[in-house]
Amino acid sequence: MIRREFFVLTLGAAAAAAQQKRPDKGPPLPAEMVREFVVAAHANLEKTRSMLEQQPALVNSVWDWGGGDFETGLGGAGHMGNREIALFLLEKGARMELFAAAMLGKLDVVKSAVTAFPNLINTPGPHGIPLIAHARKGGAEAAEVLTYIESLGVK
Repeated sequence: MIRREFFVLTLGAAAAAAQQKRPDKGPPLPAEMVREFVVAAHANLEKTRSMLEQQPALVNSVWDWGGGDFETGLGGAGHMGNREIALFLLEKGARMELFAAAMLGKLDVVKSAVTAFPNLINTPGPHGIPLIAHARKGGAEAAEVLTYIESLGVK
């Protein structure tokens, strides 16, 4: 039987070691800056680019619109069908999101995710917008994704 004191000391030492490996992240980004960035990434490439040049950490920032409606800049570009902004954000290090992948026509990404986790086909994205709507916003580049989603019975 492991003694509790040993366990706590070991965990404490591991946490301290992990903290030493990470440089100080600094303070959280200002909330209004995050909101402004996410809004800009819906449709304004120049403002998105300018804000990211000033604060690169915005690339993966998340705004909570309330009630758990979380959105990144990539998420905003995704449901607006703004391919140019989405590709720019991905080039700058944004984390790929399933909904943006659908809009961008990344069939391999969508198919892999939905095969591994079938419930994702009905999981709502930012603002409750479904995956199929993102594929529709992708236009011709996302036609294969749209066909795939429809083949699963989603309307």
